[in-house]
Amino acid sequence: MESIIYFAPCIEKSMHVFEYRLEGKVALITGGGSGIGESTARLFARHGAKVMIADVQDQLGQSICEDIKSDQNHTVSYIHCDVTSEADVKNAVDSAVKNYGKLDVMFSNAGILGSSDPRISTFDYDNFKRVFDVNVYGSFLAAKHAARVMTPARRGSILFTASAVSVSYGMACHVYTASKNAIVGLAKNLGVELGQYGIRINCISPFGVATPLAREGLQGLDVEKFEEMISASANLIGPVLKADDIAEAALYLASDESKYVSGMNLVVDGGYSTTNVSLKMTMKRFLP
Repeated sequence: MESIIYFAPCIEKSMHVFEYRLEGKVALITGGGSGIGESTARLFARHGAKVMIADVQDQLGQSICEDIKSDQNHTVSYIHCDVTSEADVKNAVDSAVKNYGKLDVMFSNAGILGSSDPRISTFDYDNFKRVFDVNVYGSFLAAKHAARVMTPARRGSILFTASAVSVSYGMACHVYTASKNAIVGLAKNLGVELGQYGIRINCISPFGVATPLAREGLQGLDVEKFEEMISASANLIGPVLKADDIAEAALYLASDESKYVSGMNLVVDGGYSTTNVSLKMTMKRFLP
């Protein structure tokens, strides 16, 4: 009985640490109004972070904030932010610091697919510019203004949503693939510069997640069919990849559990990028 009484406080403390992995931290999430950003905002709030959602989907973003607030009175707010506007990004960062006193985590998650046409012959400059403006320039701005407030504090975590197309090729159009590879290169280069100030830089590269954006790129395929298609092509059989799984990866990289992790491209693809099945499939056609 004495040993049970003695260890109970330790068990309680351990559970508290596990449940609130971002307690006391402030996080800003671009593209937080839906998909991976929304799942991450909800998870970060549950783990004790004060969260600011930045998006252009004002009604949806406000609605998500109200929903998160009603869940155990979490601290979360919304701000309109077009990531291609430096004034908007600067304002979002400044508002987070003004409202919550600091910025510990910047999750640059906003992105678009652009045209799904895979042919180089149909290359269109307007599409190219729009994809790079949102995906790459938006990431530059997020990093610039996060670093502006993190550098004096000599700490912080900057995360980018890249994609499995940064390690596996032929899955998406050239412009989208180029933009996500650019983000990974940016993150690695930033890690060299900002590491001296205690700022960690990492990417998360998901496989196919049935977000509204991804399904829109496949002619509005419903969630069930999308997940069935991805699972059928997966290397790891059994688990179904959800936005919540990417949020869990972001939670790890935002928390102090990854305090010595920087310059990583964390690929969440169930091992898809490790395997080329073309020879195996071809052999089935040629051999009895």
